[in-house]
Amino acid sequence: MTISWLRTLSMTVSSPSMHPAENRIGRADGVTRVDLAELIALRARAGKPLMHAAHHRIPLAGGHVSALRGRGMDYAESRIYQTGDDVRNIDWRRTARSGKWHTKLFQAERERALLLLLDTHATMRFGTRVRYKSVAAARAAAWLAWGCVRGGDRVGAMAFGNVRAAVDPQAGTRGALGVLGAIARWDGQAQVAAADAAEPLSAALDRARRMAPPGSQVWLLSDGWCVDAAATHALARLARHAELRAVVLADPLEQALAPSGSYVFETPAGKQRVALLDATARTGLRDRLAHGWRGLTAACDAAAVPWVLQVTSAEPDACLTPLWRARSRRRRA
Repeated sequence: MTISWLRTLSMTVSSPSMHPAENRIGRADGVTRVDLAELIALRARAGKPLMHAAHHRIPLAGGHVSALRGRGMDYAESRIYQTGDDVRNIDWRRTARSGKWHTKLFQAERERALLLLLDTHATMRFGTRVRYKSVAAARAAAWLAWGCVRGGDRVGAMAFGNVRAAVDPQAGTRGALGVLGAIARWDGQAQVAAADAAEPLSAALDRARRMAPPGSQVWLLSDGWCVDAAATHALARLARHAELRAVVLADPLEQALAPSGSYVFETPAGKQRVALLDATARTGLRDRLAHGWRGLTAACDAAAVPWVLQVTSAEPDACLTPLWRARSRRRRA
């Protein structure tokens, strides 16, 4: 069974047991369209940072000012102990080996930028449970943005696929609101974008690498249908430039077999009916639908990029918290 039209704009299911997302294209309902008010309300659910910033201000080269987070936790080097050095920073191993007192120096940790890389391809507007993948991605991005702001960092966003736009990283509530407003706007633009506006993931990652400052955080949110042959190399290259994580969006139908029955898919070419009466047909449908997220997770594994799978029916804090905390612990190590 060839189902090339699975990469579609929307989907409804004839079986009432599937609880499909209602076709409400045209208004921000939080189901098929991003609801800006819902994204803003996620601020109350964003996790507090594991380590609060000490908001001192110091001048840097070029006359700019950056938030300095205390001493910093990144080891830089050891040198001979000098009068006035903090005894808590003594490098005991180096001292024992050399027979001379040494002290550790740490690199000061300054505020960093978070770049949200959001997939706006037509395949993201697909869903059989609770909401479309595009809406689930927007909610995950909002949760990340609010968590970043609460940690004292700057947040920006870049759209790729049917919409290609960007918002430069900014600090504070203004930065988060700017990103959320852009995400809601991009969702509306993606609805009417040309069908041939596809962008390979490798090209989007190269654009993100040029936009993200070295050492910044980049979170990719995609369902993986945009993965191309060069994606693994592009992921690895961006991971060397920035701290890269991936949120892989999937619909429950892309993971589990659909109940036996007849299904109607809504596509730009009209309605397509598929009879899934035996296990072979249902397995074939699931495997074809899962091609996107399986391809992205495989590319992430090959590039050593941490990722998390989020289904459309799940809440972002439940899915993303483990990977977010792992990022924070690595930052403090």
